[in-house]
Amino acid sequence: MSQIPVAKPVLDEQEVEAVRRVIMSGWVTQGPEVAAFEQEFAAYVGAQYACAVSNCTTALHLALRVVGVEAGDEVITVSHTFIATANAIRYCGAVPVFVDIEKDCYNIDPDLIEAAITPRTKAIICVHQLGMPCDLHRIVAIASRHEIPVIEDAACATGSEVFWKGHWEKIGKPHGDIACFSFHPRKVVTTGDGGMLTTANPEYDRKFRLWRQHGMSVTDAVRHGSRQVIFESYPELGYNYRMTDMQAAVGREQLKRLPGIIARRREIARQYAEQLRSTANVMPPIEPAWARSNWQSFCIRLPGYLDQRDVMQELLDRGISTRRGIMNIHLEEAYAEPGLSRIAASLKESVAAQDYSIILPLYAQLTDIELTSVVDAIRASLYSCQVAVGRAG
Repeated sequence: MSQIPVAKPVLDEQEVEAVRRVIMSGWVTQGPEVAAFEQEFAAYVGAQYACAVSNCTTALHLALRVVGVEAGDEVITVSHTFIATANAIRYCGAVPVFVDIEKDCYNIDPDLIEAAITPRTKAIICVHQLGMPCDLHRIVAIASRHEIPVIEDAACATGSEVFWKGHWEKIGKPHGDIACFSFHPRKVVTTGDGGMLTTANPEYDRKFRLWRQHGMSVTDAVRHGSRQVIFESYPELGYNYRMTDMQAAVGREQLKRLPGIIARRREIARQYAEQLRSTANVMPPIEPAWARSNWQSFCIRLPGYLDQRDVMQELLDRGISTRRGIMNIHLEEAYAEPGLSRIAASLKESVAAQDYSIILPLYAQLTDIELTSVVDAIRASLYSCQVAVGRAG
């Protein structure tokens, strides 16, 4: 039986040729391809500045550092996200403060943010989970009232859009202070791994470029291209957070494909929602009227009386790969020690989303026939599990 994977990157000879071009050029680390990728990405999302880095975790770390997050500070975010979001906060010596999510879209609940703010709050990280935009209008308004920076964890959201002041705008313009993207293979755009920071603040961008390359005062490109001898200096602490030209060359090809990829993903999501509408007790995700998701993932909620693992195993036995709902950081051993995080209030919806949701196969190459087979397998698996529960009862 052939297996339908949960995700698959769109890569072919175009990306192979792009990498070959870089290899043959002799310049394979951060260089002209990175600069071109940054310009093209900034133009795509409508940002004034874009800075490429090694991954989204390093992007989040730089974003937190540039807005002044330090040891002992607090950063409001969600537990219902990949652990990297909170890890980046801890890299700064700060404490993640977890608030709950909204049930329908798996994003931070704006109604819970204000109560979590304390004099130690130095930033808010809102996660555009699974590609679905957060309610940025409300989040930014709350942050503005309290003069708190907003960092968008847009790891999953390349190509997603929000209706902003009468216009559809790409996530990453940005609408908060900084947006951070991932190019991991499970994302809509991949460079193997990699990340990007976008901002409208020129000083932030200058700092990102300094810090990503060890704090070096002069870049390799400037030094090697100069007709005069230049000695670089290191005026402050930096990191090795660079993207390579090989990765950037792949990213440039991926950007060319992006409109078509997103159009297909949105069509697949529409078909999933339509075909699952008649499936009892399955809750598909809700796309608000002011949002256009890139549908990086399609996550369904199962009824509480079914065991998530049993349903996933039934699907796997039928040739369908799935993943459980997004993890909860506060339940992980790395955050078990008191003082490493703070839970602002109940995380009931976050825990339920992890325990009763599954992520279905979704990638641009998924055919209509395969999609229908996934839906058929879901119905059959749910029936088998419901029968088993009835027998057990």
